[in-house]
Amino acid sequence: MIRVQPRYDPEDTYARLFRKAVGSQWSADDVDWEAPLGLPPRQAVALTRVLSPVYLGEQSAMYGACAVLPQLAAAGETSAQLYIASFLLDEARHFEILTQLYQRLDHHPVALREVPEMLRYHHRLRQGDRIDWIWGILISDLFARQFYQAFAKVQPAALFGRVSARVLIDESRHQAFSHTYLKHVVPNLPPERRQGLRAMRDDLLQTMGAIHRRLRDDTEALGLDGAVFLGELAAQIEAHARSIGLDQDTDDGGDGAGHGGDAGRAHADWARLISGKREQSKASGGVAWPAGSVAASGEPRAQRRRRFAFDLHGLAQSCRACAVALLCRARVAQSAARA
Repeated sequence: MIRVQPRYDPEDTYARLFRKAVGSQWSADDVDWEAPLGLPPRQAVALTRVLSPVYLGEQSAMYGACAVLPQLAAAGETSAQLYIASFLLDEARHFEILTQLYQRLDHHPVALREVPEMLRYHHRLRQGDRIDWIWGILISDLFARQFYQAFAKVQPAALFGRVSARVLIDESRHQAFSHTYLKHVVPNLPPERRQGLRAMRDDLLQTMGAIHRRLRDDTEALGLDGAVFLGELAAQIEAHARSIGLDQDTDDGGDGAGHGGDAGRAHADWARLISGKREQSKASGGVAWPAGSVAASGEPRAQRRRRFAFDLHGLAQSCRACAVALLCRARVAQSAARA
């Protein structure tokens, strides 16, 4: 219900984030579209394909924010409502920027018929109420931030690296809002409600794995190790889930029953994704990743990854019912990549 003068505290966290967003606005006119692409033709095509889920995600975020705004108003959460209004503008800007990037690259995104999991991911984000949506947006923003960071760090002078650096500023605010909001509301949710959020996390991770498999040739063309990327993402999601209190009631006696059949299948699928054999990316064809990064090439590191993949497969078979097996595997994969 709309109110003429809703309750509003200009000093709360969401109000401060809103004002920070207002003072940090920028547009496509601020981008140097003449900056070099920094990618040979095959990698330029690969970027347009790998970027497609992120591109659709920006549009999904716009649609979701429109639906959540009246929910926040009805709940009397005025400052959160103001922040989501700025979030909506951010996502619209990202959509416009990426649309112009596709025009500069002279290639189209991947079609839904080729990667139908992108549409499944979009629909999963739009299920539930405002709490479900904000949790899904946090997961999506973590994915987008990790993706943009990869290019902002290794190609800061190239066009997409410059765009990524600007988008990352917005993504940091988005994560601050989502994390703060969830940390406030999640501890007060009943166990079955928290279980629903965990199931959503599992669904999204499983869908991300399916998207990765569809685009594996393109990630390898860019020199990206998609499995390690998703492993690091899972570890970040785990850290946020613990911090907001989502996993405080996951002790189910060790048999994994508390996660349900769908979640168990998601964990098993994730184990297959991480431990599956992958062809090594060609050092000469990948992006110029710095030494020590997850995508840097080199025979010793490739051998270490294969050894960890073998051990990880055994762990998956012995612990696949464990509620924390997914998160343990993600951490092991991350440690292996940095060894």
